[in-house]
Amino acid sequence: MLDKNKSGPVALRPKGWPQPKGYSDGMSAQGRVVVTGGVVGWDEHSKFATGLAAQTKQTLRNIVAIIAEAGAEPEHIVRLTWYVTDIENYLGLQSEIGSAYREVMGKHFPAMAVVQVVRLVEREALVEIEATAVLPE
Repeated sequence: MLDKNKSGPVALRPKGWPQPKGYSDGMSAQGRVVVTGGVVGWDEHSKFATGLAAQTKQTLRNIVAIIAEAGAEPEHIVRLTWYVTDIENYLGLQSEIGSAYREVMGKHFPAMAVVQVVRLVEREALVEIEATAVLPE
């Protein structure tokens, strides 16, 4: 349900639907759109973190750094699209990935999709995430 009194992105959930765990069914926002390309879990020296949970954490840190260039913060993110190379690994590490997510993003859960891909452009990458944020006017 839309909270018309809240400024910034608002989670959308049809009446009677169960509360999603770790994501929102949809988001509504008005303002300036900020998007990232596919972001991977490497540092400023192109060195990858080890393992999916660590790469996820670094990827999210990288996204936060990118959107900060436009004045956005994690709570402005309305959508994340995750590409993983091994969905079973992703599912098996939900606790660790969830902890890494909350450490970087807090308890803000935008609309999300997770897709398994054969591989990513960067051979060492286990996850790549695209983000869309909306800064209020």
